[in-house]
This record gives sequence, C-alpha cells and structure tokens, in this order.
Amino acid sequence: MQQTVYIPQDELDDELTIDLKKIFFALWSRKFLIVKTFMVVLIFFIALTYIIPKKYKVESDLYINKANNSNMMEINPYAIEELGGSDGMAAIMSGGNMALTNELELMQSPLVIDKVIRENNLRFKKLFGIIRTKKTGEYLTTDKFLKKNISIENKKGTNVVTIEYKNKDPELAYNVVNSIINNYIELHKQLNSEKAKSDKKVIESEYNKAKMALKHKMNSVSGLPEQAAATTGTLSAMSAFSKPAQQAMANLKGQIIAGQKSRIAVTEEAEKVAALSSKLEWAKMVDEMSDSSKVLVLKEPQKLRDFEYSSPKLLINILLGLVFGFLASLFAVIAAENLDKKLTYSMLGDNIIYDLENDFSDLKLFLLANLDKKISIAVFENIPQNIVEQLQNYKNVSLIKADITSEFVQELKNSNEIVLFLTVGKTNSKLYKQIKTMLDEMNKKINLEVLIKN
Repeated sequence: MQQTVYIPQDELDDELTIDLKKIFFALWSRKFLIVKTFMVVLIFFIALTYIIPKKYKVESDLYINKANNSNMMEINPYAIEELGGSDGMAAIMSGGNMALTNELELMQSPLVIDKVIRENNLRFKKLFGIIRTKKTGEYLTTDKFLKKNISIENKKGTNVVTIEYKNKDPELAYNVVNSIINNYIELHKQLNSEKAKSDKKVIESEYNKAKMALKHKMNSVSGLPEQAAATTGTLSAMSAFSKPAQQAMANLKGQIIAGQKSRIAVTEEAEKVAALSSKLEWAKMVDEMSDSSKVLVLKEPQKLRDFEYSSPKLLINILLGLVFGFLASLFAVIAAENLDKKLTYSMLGDNIIYDLENDFSDLKLFLLANLDKKISIAVFENIPQNIVEQLQNYKNVSLIKADITSEFVQELKNSNEIVLFLTVGKTNSKLYKQIKTMLDEMNKKINLEVLIKN
C-alpha cells in the first residue's frame, strides 16, 4: 500500500534558505587569507614547473602488415591460414586487427624487452635514491620495465602501433624506442625465416612423395584407351553368333575399363603434383623473402633537444594552480571560520542585523512590534552611547552584560524575546557558543543578532 507523506511548505523553505549576505561577509572578512592562500598555491604550482625534473617523451608509429609474409596476398595460398585458421577471413575483413594483438604481445615479450633493457643498461636503482636493496644494480625485469613510462598501443581501427617512452634523459628515451623497434623487427625476421623454412621442408617432402607416386602409377598403366571401343563394331556383331567372339568382346571391355581407371588415377596424382608444385614455388619465394620485415616505420623516433620536454608544462601547472588555489582558499576559510577564537559570520544564526548604526531602524521595528513583551538585550561588547540612549526610551527593554552568571540566567528566563549585541572578530566565540547552548536548554529562541562595528 502506497503512503503519501506530507511535508509542510514552511519546512521546505527553511531547508532551502541560503543567506548569501552572510556568506559574502564571511568571505569578505577573510579576503586577505583567501588571496594569500590562493597566491601561495598558484606560485607553488608554477615553481614546480622549474623544480620538478623534466621528462622527455619519444614516440614512434609502426605499420604492421599482417596479411602475409610478402605483402602479396593475392598470390599467397596461405594468407587466410596465417591470419588465424577458421577465423582468417574475419581477420582480413577487420583489417588484421585480431592478429595485431599477437604482435603487441610479441613486442612486449621478454624476447624483445630483455634485449632493450640490456642494450640500454636499465637497472634497479636505490630506493628513494638513498636506500640500497637486494635488487639494486640488477637489470630490470620485463614486467617492471613495462609498468613505468612506457606505452605500446594499437591505434583503434588501424594496423598502426604507437610506441611512447618517457624519461628524464632525452638520449636514453630515444635509444629505448629505437631499440624496441630494431629488436622487434629482428624477432619478426627470425620468426618469418623459421616458418618459411619449415613450410618449405614439409611441402618439398610431400611434393617428392607425390612425384614418386605419379611415376609409379604411370609405369603401371594397363588396359586399352577408350577410343579402342570404336574399332570393335565387327567383333560386336559377330559376338551375337559366336562364343569366341563374345569372349573376345568381354576381354576387350575389361581392358578398356582398366585403362580408364589407370588414366583417372594418373590424372588425380598429376593434379596433386601440380598443386604441390605451385605451393612449393610459393614456399621457395617466401623463404627467399624471409629476411625482410612486415614492419614499416611510419614515424621515426626523434632525438629531442633540452627544451623539447613533455612535462611539466607551465600552462598545465598554472591551470592546476588556479583550481587547487581556489579549493585551498575555500578550505582555509572553512577552517578559519570554525577554529577562530573570536566570533565569525558562519557562527551566527539566521536573523541578523549587520550594522547597528546604519540599520538601527530594523531594530526599532522589532522593538515596536514587541512593545507588550519583555525584551532582554544581551550585550557582549560596548555599544555606542547614542544607541544606549535610544534604547532607554523603551520601557520593556533591558540591557544586560552577557556572562555565565545566575543574574544573567534569571534575566533570560524572565524574558519573552532575546536579542544579542555582538562584534565579529572581537566577541569571544566560546562564550557566544556557551550562551547559545544555554538558551537551547532553556528552550529560549534568539530573536535577533545585532552586529556592532569594531
């Protein structure tokens, strides 16, 4: 059963009320704190641009042709098989990206990365640059190398792989990227060569077996050709009247059938030899081309100059300084408002007169509206004499010094309306909070909080 809960409109209005004036005064009173905090954070981030060690990013783009080993898929009988067996056609239709995943794994394998590490003398350093560990001085592992400053990714929808490497030393960054490319290409050539030689050996063996089988079948051909049946007309006619002619006719037919079987067997074997011959020619071509690579370097890695660093960037640090400066200033204001030993704007309630001298008319309206009630004004700070004289004209108003005394408590108990006279930045915040707590326990409401200028 659905229940309807009614929330009074007054409660909604109270929850959504935001005293923008109080927020403005709170921020304005802390303007120097805000400016100082903001500037310190901004200058700190700008200074980081010149303090943090600069990092240089070297990048390169590689095009990897995964169609086949020779870039001539139209004549390669193994193109689809090489792209992934039964999924080969799907790989072709998708541009070979399915197989490109394997290339990324090869590029990041120890077969490539271990050589890169040793060529560039990449070793474990001291912890925090100070503490020597058991691994200090040893070569980095492949996993450790791949976790830091290196990115090897495939550009979506293409056969292009981008390699990026960051380091504080621009020369080392260039050498590492160059080393990855060279070792990957060498690995490619090695794999291509081994595959080509293996394929050639298998096909050549099958080709030789097929040739021997064809030669054997040709040597064992027997029977008569099919055309011999055309010359048996007279013999066929005689077979109707003579048993020897019938016997000769039957033998002749048997030899013709045997001849047809031998011809079919030889033809099949010859076709097999021709197919293997074609494949063997291709395997020889691939073997000859196996020392070439399917990798094309579209974008060569470049040696960077001292000023061509990728991070830190001054503009980015300025933007970060602006954002974090704003957040730090906000937190500083909140902390100051809550920890200040003197009264702050954020501690005040909702009904406030911000300037007693200029807005005395607002206080006067309140006093006139409550002439039939006893009003107690708790004074935290000294008030101007002219204000005191004007308040003395109201018989139902009594001024009392704010303090934790029995006389003060008794006065508040006997009052119908309570007004506080305060000074932001001067009134003791602890005393103010104590009196507010005491009034809450007495179920007394603070009707008005009036601010007196310093």
